[in-house]
Amino acid sequence: MMDVGCGPDDFEWIDRGDAASIAFQWQSRSARTVLEGAFEGLDVIVQGAANIEKRLLVADMDSTMIGQECIDELADYAGIKPQIAAITERAMHGELDFAAALRERVALLAELEESAITRCLAERIRPNPGAATLVRTMRARGAMTLLVSGGFTAFAGPVAERLGFERIEANLLEASDGRLSGSVSGRIVDAKHKARALVETRDALGLDPADTLAIGDGANDMLMIEAAGLGIAYRAKPALAAVADARLDHHGLDALLWAQGIPSAEWVA
Repeated sequence: MMDVGCGPDDFEWIDRGDAASIAFQWQSRSARTVLEGAFEGLDVIVQGAANIEKRLLVADMDSTMIGQECIDELADYAGIKPQIAAITERAMHGELDFAAALRERVALLAELEESAITRCLAERIRPNPGAATLVRTMRARGAMTLLVSGGFTAFAGPVAERLGFERIEANLLEASDGRLSGSVSGRIVDAKHKARALVETRDALGLDPADTLAIGDGANDMLMIEAAGLGIAYRAKPALAAVADARLDHHGLDALLWAQGIPSAEWVA
């Protein structure tokens, strides 16, 4: 490691055998490159020594906090999941304008019974491993937790309640006479809105940028990830992984508590 200018300076277990903190003298980006290449099957998060424990968590919902894309699962109840999922995949890779792609997909859901949302939540939507532990532990330690989604409040509200988030930002599906109208109301929660929500919440709380943690999986999360003190790409699309401070490819979301120096004995299960 000295050859690339990142000599290790100190080593400390956070949880013996599972997570460790290694201090480096300089060149943290070089340290990340070396460590990611040296340890297969491990997640490496390299960050500055200050502001390790974060005071604000801003997280994407679909394919991040939960394992599904809600609009794709909802489309299955209308018998058009492959058609909508193909558009979702392109949007998450950054190949389509997000707002236009969202409106196109929502229009295809017109006339679907609104009760399909309740069924979908009960039958399809499941948190990703460690999601609730991450959120509830950070909240118990005084951090603000915000769920931001390019999906819908009808899903984000119940998911936020289940996981322990304090606030949500998501899109509002329109419905009439018990059926979806095929449109959304008001502003679209796109990449710019997600980043703005992070910055505005951070500033309202009087936090330093380094006090913030953001996590997402797709191109729609790029601006938010770049605005955070620590931006994490979770099982992410290449476009997001390229700009994130670190990737979480192997461990559950609760590993981000280790990244904040919090041992598992202090986690809220």
